[in-house]
Amino acid sequence: MIHIVFNESEVALMQEVMVLDETMSGEVLLIRDDFAVGPLEQLDTEEGWQARLSWWKEISLGSPYGDNTGSFDDRLTVAAIKEKLTADPEEELWIWMGQNQHDVTGYYWLMPQLKDFQGRVMILYLNNLPFINEKGHIFYPSWLSEIQPREFTKARKLARPVTLSEFEIDPDEWRKLVEENAVVRMLEGGKKIAGKEAGFYDSEILKNITGEWQKATRVLSNTLNRMKIKTGDIFIMWRMKQLIADGKIETTGDPSKSWKDFDVKIAGAKEEKVSITDEAVQ
Repeated sequence: MIHIVFNESEVALMQEVMVLDETMSGEVLLIRDDFAVGPLEQLDTEEGWQARLSWWKEISLGSPYGDNTGSFDDRLTVAAIKEKLTADPEEELWIWMGQNQHDVTGYYWLMPQLKDFQGRVMILYLNNLPFINEKGHIFYPSWLSEIQPREFTKARKLARPVTLSEFEIDPDEWRKLVEENAVVRMLEGGKKIAGKEAGFYDSEILKNITGEWQKATRVLSNTLNRMKIKTGDIFIMWRMKQLIADGKIETTGDPSKSWKDFDVKIAGAKEEKVSITDEAVQ
């Protein structure tokens, strides 16, 4: 059994799940890229793939991740999966997918590459499914990491093979996303992905910027914690820098260097001055 997840934190999560349920034991592999943002053109060519990696490196300048951004190659992960499935006809691939654009676009990227293994590719799409949280309350998670490990024993019962129809239709959905080539992609219910403009998240950033100077990293943290529709920190910081370039945010320091090296406030905001006047003599 090979498990595929789309977020790094879920690798350790799945390993914890396998300790609780040995019937799920197997290898956990991670698809690292976030296909919900950025260019998708010609990713089946070396030129197109390198163009996407260059985009990631460009928008991550000054990030704490250093040269690690863009150093991965998910194509090698898929090649390893196909090799294992070919070598062992009894092997199955289980794709775990939360109800979010990051996981769903990753799934769409995978589908055209796995069509030769129809019947051996299982999908667990946890959309609109209730789970129990740590307080014992029912909730509807968007991400696998929101689910307690013991709840995955129930979730595994929902596994089903990706159908022949899905192997025919879903690659077409991926081609549509490639042709549209929007900068941002959103999940609009089910598995429907819609393209959005690059500034889709800008309003979320601006909500967390005031007329007082703040560290850019603090604004970043507040934005990521408060926004309902999540995306990565690299993309949000890139958009913050774009808003600075557009004159909507003022800055001190150098945004082209480390994320920690500059402060921000809303453009045009005046610092409040407190005037002290003598009390009127009664």
